[in-house]
Amino acid sequence: MLPRPGITARLVAVLLLLVWSGTSPAVEYFRLQQVRLLDGPFRQAQDRDIDYLLALEPDRLLAPYLRQAGLSPRAENYGNWESLGLDGHIAGHTVSALSLAFAATGRQDVRDRLEYMLDELERAQKANGNGYLGGVPGSTELWEQIAAGDIRQEPFSLNGAWVPWYNLHKMFAGLRDAWLYTGSSRARDMLVAFADWAGREVASLSDQQMQTMLQTEHGGMNEVLADVAAITGDSRYLKLARRFSDHALLDPLLAGDDELDGLHANTQIPKVIGFERISELDGDDAWHKAAAHFWETVVDERSVAIGGHGVGEHFNDKHDFSSMITEVQGPETCNTYNMLKLTRQLYGVDPKLRYIRYYERAVYNHILSSQDPATGGLVYFTPMRPEHYRVYSQLDQSMWCCVGTGIENHVKYGTFIYARDEDALYVNLYISSRISWPEKGLVLRQENEFPDRSETSLVFESDARVRLKLRYPAWANADHAAVTINGREQTGTAAPGNYIELDRDWKKGDRVRLALPMAIHTEQLPDSSNYYAIEYGPIVLAARNSPFPGEKLDYLAHDTRMGQVPDGPMCPIEKVPVFEAKASDFARYIHRVGEDELRFRIEAGAGDFPETELIPFFRLHRSRYTLYWPVRNPGQGELRQHSPPAD
Repeated sequence: MLPRPGITARLVAVLLLLVWSGTSPAVEYFRLQQVRLLDGPFRQAQDRDIDYLLALEPDRLLAPYLRQAGLSPRAENYGNWESLGLDGHIAGHTVSALSLAFAATGRQDVRDRLEYMLDELERAQKANGNGYLGGVPGSTELWEQIAAGDIRQEPFSLNGAWVPWYNLHKMFAGLRDAWLYTGSSRARDMLVAFADWAGREVASLSDQQMQTMLQTEHGGMNEVLADVAAITGDSRYLKLARRFSDHALLDPLLAGDDELDGLHANTQIPKVIGFERISELDGDDAWHKAAAHFWETVVDERSVAIGGHGVGEHFNDKHDFSSMITEVQGPETCNTYNMLKLTRQLYGVDPKLRYIRYYERAVYNHILSSQDPATGGLVYFTPMRPEHYRVYSQLDQSMWCCVGTGIENHVKYGTFIYARDEDALYVNLYISSRISWPEKGLVLRQENEFPDRSETSLVFESDARVRLKLRYPAWANADHAAVTINGREQTGTAAPGNYIELDRDWKKGDRVRLALPMAIHTEQLPDSSNYYAIEYGPIVLAARNSPFPGEKLDYLAHDTRMGQVPDGPMCPIEKVPVFEAKASDFARYIHRVGEDELRFRIEAGAGDFPETELIPFFRLHRSRYTLYWPVRNPGQGELRQHSPPAD
C-alpha cells in the first residue's frame, strides 16, 4: 500500500493502527510544520542549532558512504569517532536533524542541504546495488560474515566492527525522518530498499543467532523496522522488527522485574522504544506494559532532578547513588534524548500528566542546558558532582553520539507542546509558539516569559470551536492558580495534576491567561541519601562556583576518543559546604532576588553555609557549578552518603 502524494508517514501509521487492530492512540500529535516557536529560550536554541548544523561540511559527513560503495569521496571524512570505526553515524543524525529543522522552520537553505545529502546517499545506495547504505568500515566483508552466521559478539563490537547495527540505525532513522517530516518520496524508497537489505542479511540466521548478535548495541533497529511496516503496510517488516527485539532485556520487563543495574543505559532505551512501537502496531499489550514498566523504573527510581540518569553511561545501583555524586561522567544527553522519545510514545497511548511532568523536567533542565549558547556546542556528560563542570563539542573535532542526538534535540521542541483528540486541544508545555489546526480553522498563539514569569497567555488568531485542555502542573500552587478569559476570572474545580477544561466558541482576539505560581522545593537523590537539588516549579536551580585559584579551564572538548569527559581537577567532596537544616526547612532559607530573570539567594548562617546565588541550570554555562547540596539535620553526626540496600 503506497501513501498518496503529500500524506505524511505519521498519518499512514495512524491509519495502519486501525487496519492491524493495534492500539488506537488516545491523543494525536500535530505535525511539526503546524507548530512554530516564538521568541524565547527554545527558539534561541533552535536557531543556534541550525547554525551549527549548516556549518557541518556535508561532503565530509558523506565520505564514508561513498567510500564503502566504491565511489570517490569529495572530501576526507571527519576525524574523532567518524574515523575510529563509527564512520558515518553523524550523517544519519544530520539527515534527521535537517528534516526536523525544515519542518520546524520551512527554511529553504535547510531543505537544499537535505536534498544534497539525499542526492549523494542515493548515488551510494545505487552503487552498492543491493539496497545497503552504510559507512561502516569494511562493510562488504563484515556483512558477508554476519549473513553466513559467523557472529563474534562483544558488547560494543560485532566481528571487530564498532556497533555496526547501531551505526546503520542512524541512517535508517534519517531516511524515515526525511519521509516523515518533509514528504521526500525518494527517502521513503531508499528506506524500504535498505530495510529489504536488512531482511535478506539476517534471513538465514536462527533465532538464537539473532539474539547473540543483539547483545551488541544496535540502536533502535526494531523501532525503525516497525516504522517501515507502518509506512508500507507490509507486515513482513513488523515480523523483522520482532526478530530485532532483544529478549535479554524484554523478558525481565515482561515479568515486571528490574534487572537494569550495571547495564549500558543508552543501549537499552532504544530497544524499549521499539517494544512500544511494535505494541502500537500489533496491539500486544504485554509489550506495552513492559515498556511502561521500564519507563517507571527509570524515571521514578533511577533519574536525578534534571531528568537524566546513569553514571559512566551505565545504570548505577538504584539503592546507591554515591557514584552520581563522586564521578564526573554524569547523565548522558543521549539517554535523555531517547527517554523523551519513549515518553512521547507512552503519553500518546495513555495521556497521563506524569509523562508530561517528566518531559518538561528533562527538556528544560537537561536538553536545553546541553547546548552552549555561544557556539552551539553540545554536551555529552552532565556531572552531578558538586563544583564540577561540563565540556562542549567543537564543530570540526567532536563527533560523538551526543553530537548526533544533540543536533536533533534543539529542532524538535515543537513536537510535544500540544496534542489533540477529536475535539480538544491539549496545551502541555508553556513554550512560546503558534499552533495551527486547519481542520478546526484554529490558529492560536501562546505568549509567555516562562519560567521567569509563571504564566502563559493563549491568544486566538481565528474564530474556532474547540475545547481547550490546559495542563495544571503538579508543581503549581493550588491556592493561587488563576484562569481568566478576556480579563474575567473563571471558576472551576481542577486541581494540580489534571487538566483545566474550557469549552466554548472562541472568537478572534480572545485571550486566555493561565497563572500558575511556582514555589521553591527540594528533591532528594532517589536513594534517600542526604543530597538535595533545589527547584523552582519545574526548573532546577544551580550555583555558579568560582574556579580554583589560578585555574584556566578549557570548556571545549579535545579531539580524542574520550574528549567528551570533563577530566579537569575535582573539588574535594568534603570541602563542599554542608547546609545544616531540616530538609523540610531548607526551602525557607531561599529567596528570590528581583522580578526579572529568575535569580535566588540562599541565606548565609545555616551551619557554615555561605550566602549563595542560584540561577536556572539551563542558563549556567562555562563554569563550575553545584546542582546537588549536602544537607544535614541540626545535631546530626557524619553525613550519610547513601541508604543501605532495601531488604
